Amino acid sequence: MTETSRSREAWITGIGLATSLGEGLDAHWEALSKKTVNVDETTFAPYVVHPMTKLSFDAQIPKKGDQRQMEAWQRIGTYAAGLALDSAGVKGNTEILSRMDMIVAAGGGERDLAVDASIINSGIQGNADPALFNERLMNDLRPTLFLAQLSNLLAGNISIVHGVTGSSRTFMGEEAAGFDAARIALARIASGQSDIALVGAAQNSERKEMLMLYEFGDFNLKGKFKPVWEREGGFALGSGGVFLVIESKEHALARGAKPYAKLTNVVSDHARRKTAGDVTTSFDGLWSKLKPGSNAAIITGATGAAPVTGEERAFLDKHRDIPVRSTGSAFGHVMEAQFPLGVALAALSLSHGTLFPANDNTGVEIEMSKAPSQIVVIGAGHWRGEGMALVEAI
Repeated sequence: MTETSRSREAWITGIGLATSLGEGLDAHWEALSKKTVNVDETTFAPYVVHPMTKLSFDAQIPKKGDQRQMEAWQRIGTYAAGLALDSAGVKGNTEILSRMDMIVAAGGGERDLAVDASIINSGIQGNADPALFNERLMNDLRPTLFLAQLSNLLAGNISIVHGVTGSSRTFMGEEAAGFDAARIALARIASGQSDIALVGAAQNSERKEMLMLYEFGDFNLKGKFKPVWEREGGFALGSGGVFLVIESKEHALARGAKPYAKLTNVVSDHARRKTAGDVTTSFDGLWSKLKPGSNAAIITGATGAAPVTGEERAFLDKHRDIPVRSTGSAFGHVMEAQFPLGVALAALSLSHGTLFPANDNTGVEIEMSKAPSQIVVIGAGHWRGEGMALVEAI
């Protein structure tokens, strides 16, 4: 089990959100307040997907050439990163951007399905001589591709488009990459190794090969949409980009930045998941590290996948007096971005002085009549990894 060591206070001063519910903080808060859910049950039937809202990418990625050389997940992430920099008031500030650290949680990139299909068809037709494969790679794919995009290209494009040129790290590992991106950013700021960091992830779930990948594990929600707690199993993949600007209190005060909330601690674990209850036990241990007070709420990235969501629910049943909100019901499962999304919504809720309303008919989520002073963000990977963050009001 890993956790951050705390010394310097870390503030969340920028939030960039672009998801199936819209673009920007006001649009998201309004959608959550109205219990809006945007799902597509037909395009990829029988699979349910939360599609990306329509974005005018020119607003954050002004050069068409930059847009063209990115696939959708990179455009979404670069766009959300720009929103976060705007939110923090550092967009275009070359002095700050030149020393801003960047930590990105990323998947394996997108396939070029047309090239994949063409190569497979050539093999089926008996036309796949030994030189064909290399020829197709050289002629059919852009230099940034070799059938799948490199995971660190999102960070590279953010550097190019927005000028974030401090240290750069890209973590892979599905949901757990999101836990560690936040944990490492906080640890660096708390220890004095960093003053300000851009942290986040992006996911394009409107991809046939992505749905095929998770169908092999029987993870996809099929048929009709249901909120997370009403599912017998399965997640509805969602598209979205989430980035946060996290900086030391001293750095924020020196530049007159107004914080949304304070990121106090991030802890993570990797249960063996060999026997029933391993994830519940992992959560119990993480919770004891955070020690939240009596005026807390929980935002969870629960996927709906079995059996892990059942084990998470067993943990939540031990804390039934604490209001819970699931991001998976409203946004779908945005994989690496699920944990940063929870942290973003926690900070947004604390800055509004209220928790957004429940959207659940099972009784797992209860209303909160008073303003929360703390929100615990929890996440359990559909396959591996557990994490928690303590976000506090300032």
